[in-house]
Amino acid sequence: MLSIVFLDRDTLPPETRLRAPAVAHELTSHARTTPEQVAARIADADVVITNKVRLTADALAGASKLKLVAVSATGTDVVDLAACKAAGVTVSNIRDYARHTVPEHTFALILALRRSLVAYRQSVLDGRWEAAAQFCYFDFPISDLAGSTLGIVGGGVLGQAVAKIAAGFGMRVVFAARKGEAAARSGYVGFDEVMRTADVITLHCPLTDATRNLIGAREFGLMARRPILINTGRGGLVDEAALVAALDAGQIAGAGFDVLTREPPGPEHPLRKIAARPNVIVTPHVAWASAEAIQGLADQLIDNIEAFCRGEPRNVVA
Repeated sequence: MLSIVFLDRDTLPPETRLRAPAVAHELTSHARTTPEQVAARIADADVVITNKVRLTADALAGASKLKLVAVSATGTDVVDLAACKAAGVTVSNIRDYARHTVPEHTFALILALRRSLVAYRQSVLDGRWEAAAQFCYFDFPISDLAGSTLGIVGGGVLGQAVAKIAAGFGMRVVFAARKGEAAARSGYVGFDEVMRTADVITLHCPLTDATRNLIGAREFGLMARRPILINTGRGGLVDEAALVAALDAGQIAGAGFDVLTREPPGPEHPLRKIAARPNVIVTPHVAWASAEAIQGLADQLIDNIEAFCRGEPRNVVA
């Protein structure tokens, strides 16, 4: 009998169907798990499912039966991969499930900021239209996407899908080479050049030691066209204090962020403090969360467990 423990079932909506794996098993689901509870809850598990609960080397050390960590997300930075490898524990993740929902959310943020939709909506609610005494007013900037340059950082499935949408709007699309790369690969433009020439910059790369604070004070200083910056990738790709400073200094025209370094952020978080500004949109890490995408994720999660049990592990990261 396979013992499966889901550490944070509430990270999937209650209406999402999580089918039973086609193997003899006992599933224990916890709504959420604190760091102090992890070790005890995984101690007798054969399979652990986690989305955002961290699995540290210390917690894993006591899980002698553990064979598989099934991450119910694409990012695996919550798992100590080295400790899993040393213990012979397989780690799998979810892939390509968000190829529509994240790009669509990305463009929702782009359009809202380029056309000041949030600011205009709030002004109507505040009575500004009546006060204007004419059919329209021009309190906030509006810019077309057609003819503008979109700089994409991350050329994977999501970055390519964003590029496809951008082409439909008549945007010029450039993919940024890796930061610090001496010569850009074919099809890519130098990282600094993208920072200098893009009207919109959107991030679709994983969070690693190499990409942490990828965009900071130096990069904001390069942004000659005062772009809007979109992050539906990972919290930590952008130095958030530098972002606020760049907005204050007018180095960028706006920011649309779905991911933060701390989630939930708390009232003292730099972006939480500025979230009401008309040129800032912060959404609560829901770019991935269309009903269709989440159900696809849940199905793939069980597919991963079943494949492992057949001796055919898939989506293996460690």
